[in-house]
Amino acid sequence: MADNDYDPAGSTQMFRAFVDESPAPQAPGSVSTYSSSGGNKTGKIVGIAVAVIVVLGAVIWLAVK
Repeated sequence: MADNDYDPAGSTQMFRAFVDESPAPQAPGSVSTYSSSGGNKTGKIVGIAVAVIVVLGAVIWLAVK
């Protein structure tokens, strides 16, 4: 028997609703997996600075050689 009420997009709609939900409020004193500080941004800036220094060092080394 075929189910006439089957919605092929239903699972996609349910998944999008699940993904779009805002995180549930946490109880006081509970540990969060996500950090609200800007530590990740600082790490990116340091990584970019190190990469720029390495590239500039390589260019200078090739120019002197």
